[in-house]
Formats: sequence, C-alpha cells, structure tokens
Amino acid sequence: MAAEEIRDREHTMRGLKSETPILAGMQIFHNYIRGHESLGGHTPSEACGIKVEGEDKWKTLIENASSANLK
Repeated sequence: MAAEEIRDREHTMRGLKSETPILAGMQIFHNYIRGHESLGGHTPSEACGIKVEGEDKWKTLIENASSANLK
C-alpha cells in the first residue's frame, strides 16, 4: 500500500493506532479491489496472477477467508 495513502487516512482519523483493523482493510482494498492506473486498471494481485472473481470482491474475499478458517 502506498505510504501516502496511509498517511492521508491517518491524518483524517487522528489518533489512529497501528493495530487497528482499518489499516488491514485499506491494504486489502489497495491490493485486491482497487484498480491502479499504472497497472492498466488491474489490481496488484491481478498483476501477480491472483484474480478475485465475482461482482462483490469484498464478499468473495470474506467468504474465501472464512472457508479457509473452517478447514
């Protein structure tokens, strides 16, 4: 995740603690959901060959994480 994105969000949310789940969520969004202009509209995960299928990528990621934890 780009450092300036974290700093921008941290500035908005004064007192943000490093162990907050918000930072992990921002990192997931950055790497798996948000397309990047420098990658031709693809996400970093897609550039690495990891594709998240489905219309709602958040839901797909949560379902995959939940099913992996059940095994």
